[in-house]
Amino acid sequence: MNAPLTAKDFATDQEVRWCPGCGDYAILKCVQKTMADVGAEPDKTVFVSGIGCSSRFPYYMNTYGFHTIHGRAPAFATGLKLANPKLDVWVVTGDGDGLSIGGNHLLHAIRRNVNLQILLFNNEIYGLTKGQYSPTSRPGTPSPSSPSGSIDAPLAPGAFALGAGAKFIARGIDTDAKKLVPVLKAAQEFNGAAFVEIFQNCIVYNKDVFESFVGKKTAKETQVHVEHGQPLLFADGTKGLKLNPQTLALEVVGVGEGGVPESDILVHDETNAVMAQMLLTLPKETYPMPLGVIYRAPAQSYDDAFWAAHTTQGKRTGKVADALRKGSVWKKEAS
Repeated sequence: MNAPLTAKDFATDQEVRWCPGCGDYAILKCVQKTMADVGAEPDKTVFVSGIGCSSRFPYYMNTYGFHTIHGRAPAFATGLKLANPKLDVWVVTGDGDGLSIGGNHLLHAIRRNVNLQILLFNNEIYGLTKGQYSPTSRPGTPSPSSPSGSIDAPLAPGAFALGAGAKFIARGIDTDAKKLVPVLKAAQEFNGAAFVEIFQNCIVYNKDVFESFVGKKTAKETQVHVEHGQPLLFADGTKGLKLNPQTLALEVVGVGEGGVPESDILVHDETNAVMAQMLLTLPKETYPMPLGVIYRAPAQSYDDAFWAAHTTQGKRTGKVADALRKGSVWKKEAS
């Protein structure tokens, strides 16, 4: 019996080439550890990427991989999954690749609930093409394409995924391996499109843009780690998120002495799409950042439905040459 594979077994002999200090290094290590922890088989695993800094990813994974064209990774991945449903297919994309030119492809992969793990590295900037503002950049972001500051309304990736009909939405931070690895495992276990937004620091063009909630010294006050069936507590349980019945909005309240009882704190229900919408659209400036599995509502995956309706189950019933010469007229046989 072969020994279990380790994280190192999923690393290639390629020189990893990102800018020193880039958050992609940490994400790569987390993914490699996840592969080992879930017992992934390299010859049955595929990483598909588009164009961008994150899209170097397939070169560094000792699995099958495709480095495709800008924004089209979800389309390639969908074809792979339908052609061979036994493959474990991962999509690696960025906020520019996935939400700008690739927004339409990403939307439909999510809407169809194709059984893919979609990792969206969000650094709120275009890194590979030298720092232009991206669909997720905040208003006022200075860049070569917005020298006076971006005036665009930023897109919230999680809210986009929910609006597209996602059945699994999660968030993680590049350097928080302790929390990110379990999220990646949950995504891998989900039968359907699992969308994971990973906040990733671009050390060159958007350094420390997430420092307000990723800083280790203040993380307890600025992050709320959600868990199904557990109250939305943070700051060592001294604060929480409460639903205001008048405004139907979440508010931060103190818990315990001088505050509200813990029973007043909203309990996380990962199957509740309305709760997910509230958590995914909380303002970064005044609320803690919700992290973990925010929404999970199992449903039939697109590829399962496809193969259930495929009467031949992929078995060849004719010759390609005959099909090509048959013409384009379809006739329905009388029943």
